[in-house]
Amino acid sequence: MAKGQIKQKQSKIDQRQFEELCSIQCTQEEILSVLSISDKTLNSWCNSTYGKNFSEIFKEKRQGGRSSLRRSQWNLAKKNASMAIFLGKQYLGQKDVVENKITNNGIIEELTEALKNVKETERDTESETD
Repeated sequence: MAKGQIKQKQSKIDQRQFEELCSIQCTQEEILSVLSISDKTLNSWCNSTYGKNFSEIFKEKRQGGRSSLRRSQWNLAKKNASMAIFLGKQYLGQKDVVENKITNNGIIEELTEALKNVKETERDTESETD
């Protein structure tokens, strides 16, 4: 593509649309597709508009999307217990605690039952061999 064609394509890039695509985490390929431009045109436009290449601008502009998503999650947590629990686990170190209580009596009963079964099996085996 000639320099004149690149400049013409660059002038058609909507800066606001580009920044919104970055903020919703679109990939470079998706941005290129939506804007109907090549990666060379995009990089050239980023350099002339921001003085930085695409990857540097993308890192900056996607932060706005992250903060917007986080704000939405916090607002949803006010109405939705599942989201509140999720955020508590993510940011407050909260976790589900599963308690297994085993009493001594329970263990003794299980062991006694297991011993009975072993003894019965031994008796059955002895009577079969006689």
